[in-house]
Parts: sequence; C-alpha cells; structure tokens
Amino acid sequence: MSKTPIDTEHHAINGPTMGTRWSALINSADLTDVEPIRAALAESVDLVDRQMSTWKTDSDLMQFNRAPVGQWVSVPPELMNVLLSGLEIGRLSGGAFDIGMGDVVAAWGFGPSEPDVGAMRQALDEARRATHEVLELDADAFRGRKSAAVTLDLSGIAKGYAVDRMMDTLANFGISDALVGVDGEMRAKGKRADGQAWTVAIERPDYEARAPLSILELMDCAVATSGDYRHWVEVGNGRLSHTMDPVKGGPVTKAPASTTVLAQTCMDADAWATALMVAGMQTGQDLARKHGLSAIFVERDGDEFRQTRVGA
Repeated sequence: MSKTPIDTEHHAINGPTMGTRWSALINSADLTDVEPIRAALAESVDLVDRQMSTWKTDSDLMQFNRAPVGQWVSVPPELMNVLLSGLEIGRLSGGAFDIGMGDVVAAWGFGPSEPDVGAMRQALDEARRATHEVLELDADAFRGRKSAAVTLDLSGIAKGYAVDRMMDTLANFGISDALVGVDGEMRAKGKRADGQAWTVAIERPDYEARAPLSILELMDCAVATSGDYRHWVEVGNGRLSHTMDPVKGGPVTKAPASTTVLAQTCMDADAWATALMVAGMQTGQDLARKHGLSAIFVERDGDEFRQTRVGA
C-alpha cells in the first residue's frame, strides 16, 4: 500500500460503519502516513458492529438473544463491558435506560424487520420486568445468561462505545489531540491545531433539514444526543420517535425534542442521552442533577426551539 503524503497538521479521515460513518480529525505535525491509523480505526468500530449489531444475525449479541433461557453463553470482553455499563445506567436511571427493549424496537419496525402490529399491541399490554432482574452477567468468566425471555438491543450505547474505542486506538498511536465520532456521538481529546478547543454543533431537532442549533466547545470530554427527529414513524397525524419507553412498551410520547449529554466517555454520554429523553423534561432534569450530569434539553415552541441546560 502506498503512503499518503501529509503536509499539514490537520488530518481528516473517515469510513463507513453501522449504517453511517465514523470520522476522525487529528492534530499532529508528526504524521506522514495515515493509512495504518485509518485501518486501525476502521477495525475498532467494525469490531463493535460485529459483536453488537442487531442487523447482523451472526453478531455475538444476536447469538446471545437466540440462546435458550437459563443457558450460559460466552460473551467477548468488549460486549461484556457494554452490557455491564448498560445495566448500571439502567439502575441509576430508574429503568429509563433499558438494554432489553429489542422486542419492542423490532415490533415497531425500527430494526431489520417490518413493523408487526400484533407484536406492538402485545408490547403495549405486557408488564415488563427490568432487564437487570432477568440478565445475569459473570464478568470474571465472560459469560451471561437470561432467567426469562429478553431481547437485548444496544443501539442506545454501542455507538458511544465505538467512539471510545476510536480514541483509545489513537492513543495507541501516540496521538493526544483529536476529535472522533460515529454519526452524532463525539469525543474530543486535547486541542485543535490553533490551540483552541474542538467545536461541535448541537443539531436543530428539525424533521426536514439539518442545521446547527448551537455550538459546544469540547476538550477531553464526550458528547451524545438523542432526539425524535431522525428516526420515526407516522401514526395518524403525528410522528412517533424510535426511542422506546420501557414502561409503556412503545415510543416515548412526552419527551423533549432532543437531549444532549456531556460526559468523560462517549458510552456514558450516549446511554444517558437516551435515558434523559425517556425520562422527559422534568424527571430528566432531576436525574441529571442527581447524577451530576451536564445536559441540554431542547423543546419545540411553535417554530422555535427552547434550550434548558443542567450543569452545562
């Protein structure tokens, strides 16, 4: 493979993953060949996709979902890490974040299959047990089992974890100044070439167009946003978000237009953004204050948007 000559301090590389794209902006005057870094970054996110995708029938997650109740199943270290974090944030959020919503997500047509009206009604009618009550994880032996039927879905946390892996990959190359992301989940380290903090936009929660609502400066932290404006279904005269309410067994209906969370890791930011979206404006703000989170809640006010910041 031929080397790619680089004659600036600013290097931008990207690639496909998880139905979207990963990206990396690197500030380094020492790089002369980005190809090894590109390959390592691609592998770091592809590993997450191979293990945690609900769209790949042979992923480790889907194999776990197919396993019989009560049977111990081997779980690779990366997947175990995400499962443990998902359960913990589920507990801390009072169940607002739940990694066991795969059956509900699928019923409403937000997974690989078409919507299933019968399954929708069943999901709405069933009283669900919290996932941490039915999922047992043996972290030392890297294995897990279900004590009752549950279908895991990590779409609210896996992209954030992939971003963290990207930053770890860059650290292995000795890179200390970078901004990496998968779709809208981002993590910054160090500074830009001009010595300033990295800047990212909070997107306007607009169904039709993509435009920034406000700008954040990031230095050694991560950010993730959950919103109702990218993936939704039309029901009657309204739109229902892809974000699922574990209590209802269906899409959230009284949520902010979007929630953004800043945290030390993108995995935490990703999961908490979903949790606060599910919890709603007031309960979400209470949760953010309780756990010391920096969060931004965006509400629609006619054609305008109103932002409420907690600890940010």
